[in-house]
Amino acid sequence: MPLMPKPGLDSLMVYEPGRPLEEVARAHGLAPSELVKLASNENALGPSPKAVEAMRNAASKMHLYPDGGAFYLRGALAEKLGIPADHLLFGNGSNEIIEFLGHVFLGPGTNLVMSQAAFIIYKLVANSFGAETRMAPMKDFTHDLDAMLGLIDEQTRLVFVANPNNPTGTRVDNAALDAFLDRVPEHVLVVLDEAYVELLPPVEQPPSLDWVKQGRQVLVMRTFSKTYGLAGIRLGYAVARPELLGLLNKFRQPFNVTAMALAAAQAALEDEAYVERTRDLVREGLAYFEAECAAMGLETVPSVANFLLIKTGAGRKHFDALMSRGVIARPMDGYGLPAWLRVTVGTRPENERFIEKLKEIL
Repeated sequence: MPLMPKPGLDSLMVYEPGRPLEEVARAHGLAPSELVKLASNENALGPSPKAVEAMRNAASKMHLYPDGGAFYLRGALAEKLGIPADHLLFGNGSNEIIEFLGHVFLGPGTNLVMSQAAFIIYKLVANSFGAETRMAPMKDFTHDLDAMLGLIDEQTRLVFVANPNNPTGTRVDNAALDAFLDRVPEHVLVVLDEAYVELLPPVEQPPSLDWVKQGRQVLVMRTFSKTYGLAGIRLGYAVARPELLGLLNKFRQPFNVTAMALAAAQAALEDEAYVERTRDLVREGLAYFEAECAAMGLETVPSVANFLLIKTGAGRKHFDALMSRGVIARPMDGYGLPAWLRVTVGTRPENERFIEKLKEIL
C-alpha cells in the first residue's frame, strides 16, 4: 500500500535557516576558512571558555544518559534568576518549547496572534497543528500591541511577543508591555520570547520574571544560543507557573537535553565577564555597521540585538552576491521584507569584510 500522510502537509512551509559554512564553501568552490558567516545571530566570540572546559570534562561520560530533570542546572539557573526551581522547563532549543506550546494549545479552530515581521517559527508551528495564524502589521518595525489585541478573539490561545524581536532588532517599552498584559483576555497565554534579552543592560531588561511570579498569564522563553554562545548545544528554557509547565512536560521526551548541554550551560552561567564582553562586541559592532551604512546612504532599523536590518533594495539578490564573495548574510523576503538584508554582528575583521563586500556589490 502507498504511504498515507495526514492531509495538509503539502501546504506546510519549510523553515529556511542560515546556510552552514561547509555547504556554502562547496557550492561556491571556496575554502571554509575564506568565509565569513553573519547570518544566524551567533555569538562571534565563540562559547565561554568555562563552557568549553565543562564540555571537555563531560565528554568521557557520554555513554551515560543525561539527567532528565536537569537538577544541577535547574538549581543554578533558578538561583541566578531569583525564581523557584519548579518554574523552569528545559527544551532542545527554544524551538522545542514552541512545539510543546503547540501540542498543548493549538489545533483546528484555534488561532495564534503574532506580528508580521516576527520569528517565522511561530507561524510554522501553528500551521503544523492546523491552527490559524493572525499577523498584525508592525509600527516602525516594532510590535503594535494595540493591533495585536484587536486580533484576539475567543478562539485565540497564544500571543507571541518576541522582545527584542527577530528579525527587526527592536523592543517593546516595558511599561507598554505591562499594560498590554493587563488587557489580554484570561483565556490567552502571552509568550514572551526573550532570546536576546541578556544583550540588554540589566537595568533595561523587562521585569518579565516578576510577571511570572505574580501569577500573570505569561510564559517567558530564553536560550543559551545567543548571548551565551552555545547555539550548537541546542538548549532553551521556559519560565512559567508550575501548573502550566506541567502541561508542556506531558509532551517532553525523557532525555530531550543532552548531558553535554547541561554541563556547558551550567558553566556558562558563571562567566559574567564573557557576557560583558559579548555586550561590548555587539554595541561596538552595531555602531560600526550603522555609521558605514549611513555613509552609503542605506537605511537601517535601530537594533538592541546582535544583528541589524539594512535596506539594500534587493535583499535576495545582494545575499547571493555576497555569498559568492564568501560573506553569508540573511535575506528577509521570507519575512515580507524583500528589500532588506539582516547581518549579524561579528568580530571587527568580519564586520569590515561584510562592509567591504557590500560596497563592492552596490
